[in-house]
Amino acid sequence: MVVKQDLSQRVPDVLSAAQQIREGESSSEALVGHCLKQIKTHNPTLNAFGDVYDQQAMEEAVICDRERQQGKIRGPLHGVPFGVKDLFSTAGLRTTKGSLTSLNNVPDSDAPIIERLKAAGAIIIGKTATTEFGWTGSSYSRVFGHGRNPWNPALTSGGSSSGSAISVAAHMVPAALGSDGGGSVRIPGAFCGIFALKASLGRIPTWPWSATEMLSHAGPMTRTVRDSALLFDLLSGPDARDHQALPAKTESWLARCDQPLSGLRVHYSPTLFNTPVDAQIAACVEQAVEQIAHALPVTLSTGPLAWSSPFDTFDTLWSGGRGVAYGAALQQQLDQLDPGFAALIERAQSLTLADYLAAQKQRAAFNGQVHALFDEIDLLITPTLPILPFAAGRHVPETQANGNSGVEWARWTPFTWPFNLSGNPAATLPCGFTKEGLPVGLQVIGRRYAEGDVLQFCAALEALMPWDQHQPAL
Repeated sequence: MVVKQDLSQRVPDVLSAAQQIREGESSSEALVGHCLKQIKTHNPTLNAFGDVYDQQAMEEAVICDRERQQGKIRGPLHGVPFGVKDLFSTAGLRTTKGSLTSLNNVPDSDAPIIERLKAAGAIIIGKTATTEFGWTGSSYSRVFGHGRNPWNPALTSGGSSSGSAISVAAHMVPAALGSDGGGSVRIPGAFCGIFALKASLGRIPTWPWSATEMLSHAGPMTRTVRDSALLFDLLSGPDARDHQALPAKTESWLARCDQPLSGLRVHYSPTLFNTPVDAQIAACVEQAVEQIAHALPVTLSTGPLAWSSPFDTFDTLWSGGRGVAYGAALQQQLDQLDPGFAALIERAQSLTLADYLAAQKQRAAFNGQVHALFDEIDLLITPTLPILPFAAGRHVPETQANGNSGVEWARWTPFTWPFNLSGNPAATLPCGFTKEGLPVGLQVIGRRYAEGDVLQFCAALEALMPWDQHQPAL
């Protein structure tokens, strides 16, 4: 069910919260306290958070307020609380990676994205739920409890950044950090009705090493486009620990969001790889495309793309990376793993070096098709997902036939993971609601390194069809 905003329960967006704290209109202590109340109220149902740092976060908030009164501002996020996906290393704070095998894992060092979040003045309020080692697009979890959709708790939130999406959509925090190796911010972003951008590979540095580092991206999950742009401005840039990290940006993407839109060539593909799309999703996306065509100063073309699905390529690279790397470390603990992840590890043992190298060659061929398209256009738009959320606690929809790949979840997410293969920036944003009140996601893909185009376009769409005035009827 969709309801108009209830201001008594609403948590402000990042930009508003930061300004209110900085100017003394509100306090970090009040905001952190409100977020903790929201978490206490809704987390038992929705399973967004694992560890919550009630006392530590409140103590940090009091210090931030005292510093502000003394004229000391740590950074643009001074005193703003965040959720952090439990895949990111946090010094001195448990990082379970969603696995029963890692319940006692406490890193010595922060990941680069955590260092930068803290340096900007943010407060980590808790670690958000993830599927085991982020291996699947569902919200299945034996550590946190299955992630549940704030719009209908019987349904999945999507994953693997399940808790981050839930916590933002349910107004538990202003924003949260997620990661995306095949759609893991965009899948739950679409199901939960928030904004999430998977940037170009290496835009935000990642460390420690990921078993699928050539596919995995780190980034924020927010309720507004401008919040995301601000956070990318703060969190991007090179780091010696990530050999894939990109050079520093030369422009502010937040400033870009405030610039008028013009001159972009946009292509709309109603599906990819001939995948059937749910009728309600298709109708919402078509309506959004009509609004774009009539209200935005862009050149719009439409039509399907003659691409063949690189599913087998993705399966080999994902299963090889996750299965072989984790399999070597967890071979004696398979009985403690999510059965689906254990099956992936078992399957990965049959992959050969020749298989892996052939998949890399196939990846290069597919990527060439994608990048050639962007010689002709600036942005590609598609539905984010072809299906609506299914029952919580499942890896795949009830209607999906059994398969023997390591990535059966990738069969119901065919519009997200191809752009992990290609490295293109790809965002999801809400574009409407079904008759049952479930949000529908629109995906916007840009050429490599052109996140500014994606964010500027999404900001214009947000102004055209605002979604943040609605929230789940929790």
